[in-house]
Amino acid sequence: MADTFLRLPEVKHRTGLSRSTIYAAVSAGEFPKPIRLTERTVAWVESDIQDWIDARIAASRDAA
Repeated sequence: MADTFLRLPEVKHRTGLSRSTIYAAVSAGEFPKPIRLTERTVAWVESDIQDWIDARIAASRDAA
């Protein structure tokens, strides 16, 4: 599968997180960092976001 870039609205939709929560988690090293596409544009790599989601699911199942 080829990676694609996800812009913030799609990352928010897929994760259920708010903008401020995403950027706080990035700063804390708990969420994938975005990639700068242009001077004013960033995006996330789709596979990085999916890996993060999969890890959250696995962690919640291990805790149960």
